[in-house]
Amino acid sequence: MIINKSWKIGELAKQTGLTVRTLHHYDHIGLFSPSGVTHSGHRIYSERDIAKLQQILSLKQLGLTLEKIKDTIENPNFNPIGVIKIQLETVKKHIEVQEQLYSRLKGMYEALSNQQEVQPDQFIKLIEVINMSEKYFTQEQLEKMKKQTEQFSLKDKKEIENQWLELIANIRTELEKNTPANHPEIIKLAKRWQEFTNKFTGGDPEIVKAAERFHAENPNNPFQYGVDGELYKYIQKAMSHI
Repeated sequence: MIINKSWKIGELAKQTGLTVRTLHHYDHIGLFSPSGVTHSGHRIYSERDIAKLQQILSLKQLGLTLEKIKDTIENPNFNPIGVIKIQLETVKKHIEVQEQLYSRLKGMYEALSNQQEVQPDQFIKLIEVINMSEKYFTQEQLEKMKKQTEQFSLKDKKEIENQWLELIANIRTELEKNTPANHPEIIKLAKRWQEFTNKFTGGDPEIVKAAERFHAENPNNPFQYGVDGELYKYIQKAMSHI
């Protein structure tokens, strides 16, 4: 006998890493709603719903707005296999870039450790990465930020990273709901953003300015954990109301 599995909203949020608020918002705009009902009248998500959620998140990762995602999956010609194929290609390119960077860094590390000569082209390839930071931060500022992070244990860093990702998810949810930047809830999130910034800058106003310029001019860079230009402008607007 085959038993179809189902999930309550809290269970689904916990297992997927999404917030209950996000799932409620998806339901409210008609993008993703639970299709089942328990004997007691509680709405639940089915296995088919989970497949649809995967499609929504794949399209979202590719940069589509929630409105565009809704139009796409409701289109009779929508092909979920095609979406996964595009996502696979995107992830593959990202992996290839990271592997190249790892290979370059490893090769230089081994060469320098063994006191071997490093070829100029190896340095040139790495300078591109290094320059991204040094274009915005002085060496003194980079050292100060390094000392700030060194005070945290590995466990602390992991906890901070998890909290940071949760904060970004909450801000994005409000952005997608078109919540005004001066709304009390957004200002509360902006204050939390400011707290995280201070953790790594020591509250140095010059480093904060440099960091803001770096993130504003380099949206979607690997150091932003998915903070795109639109979200960054949104939180900066909220910061002006603190």
